[in-house]
Amino acid sequence: MTARRLGLLLVLLLLLAPPRPAPAQEAPLVAALSQTEVQVSTGFTGAELLVFGATEQPIGPGGDEILVVVRGPTRPVVVRRKVLALGLIWVNGPAARFAGVPGFCALAGTRPAWQLLPEEERMRNGLGLDALPLVSTGARSPAFRAALLELETRSGLWLEQAATVEIEGSRLFHIRLPLPAAVPTGEYRVEVLLVRSRRIAARQEMGFRVDRVGAADRIA
Repeated sequence: MTARRLGLLLVLLLLLAPPRPAPAQEAPLVAALSQTEVQVSTGFTGAELLVFGATEQPIGPGGDEILVVVRGPTRPVVVRRKVLALGLIWVNGPAARFAGVPGFCALAGTRPAWQLLPEEERMRNGLGLDALPLVSTGARSPAFRAALLELETRSGLWLEQAATVEIEGSRLFHIRLPLPAAVPTGEYRVEVLLVRSRRIAARQEMGFRVDRVGAADRIA
């Protein structure tokens, strides 16, 4: 076989050969939970939820940042103002009715959300207790929203910068979020956000459930 014919045969084989698959791209964010169920018994004093994962680029100032948000089951809440009647007794006055109020809300990150994202982006994604989309009917004064925020924060069920994000080897992270003893039962949503260059570059959603068991369930 001449060199010319050999060259043409090699070109033909290359054209007929199946293309090589492109190398799989590394996901910018991978996260998981340590558990998908939290059991509340009569001796329940609280628990910790471990959220862990990895990023494709180093985490820290000038690199990727992590935000973790946990929201619990929602319910309606009525906030009332007490007024003094006849200078003698306190009675119920104006009230604001809030729909879809999370029974639990916790936010944590490598830095506070307001340092990582533009204010418009932070408010649009509800990242921060002041950014929760709380819609009310009835009395419209901002004082009712402020009172709701104070009550839920004081109860320990709304937490901002709830825990520290621990970094290992620049790309691995984990965070232990506290679940207080009064944590309500139901379905919970966990959202892990990757922030890069002051924008949300990737996100992953997961879930877990809180259930009463044993005597606590029978009493409830």
